[in-house]
Amino acid sequence: MRPITLLLAVLAILSSLRAEVPHAAPDFVWTDSTGASKKASNFRGRPLVVVIATSPNQGAFRSQVGQLQKIYDRLAAQHLVCVAVFSEAPGVIRSNIPFVTVPDGTATAAAFDASKGFAIAVIGEDGNLDSIGSRVLPGQCILDIINNSFARQKALRRN
Repeated sequence: MRPITLLLAVLAILSSLRAEVPHAAPDFVWTDSTGASKKASNFRGRPLVVVIATSPNQGAFRSQVGQLQKIYDRLAAQHLVCVAVFSEAPGVIRSNIPFVTVPDGTATAAAFDASKGFAIAVIGEDGNLDSIGSRVLPGQCILDIINNSFARQKALRRN
């Protein structure tokens, strides 16, 4: 076998073995309703929207919650889990959307490289960080990101 053919064969094998999660999301800890600590990886198989803000009173956070409320019935059908991370002051989230809250908001915000201000991250069913940004996303945009994730597209492909 010629060296170039061998090299191409090895590269083909290595590319088929590559991880399906090219940009894994940070694995943060959250507290359930019983007070038990759990990892975000427990939600594997469900999309996550992580909204990071200084407090629930921040304007961008309230605006993002409003965008989520507009389309929440369709997001809930996708088994979406909403996560709130407050880097400075915890508080009550005024919404009919159930949010999982993170007790150590400062460390979690830093893990997402969003320790100051506002950020929103969309994590796919496979744990891939599909989107992160510092601007409020329209609800339809979040739904589009979830529906166009690698895990969803792979499930829809014919083998």
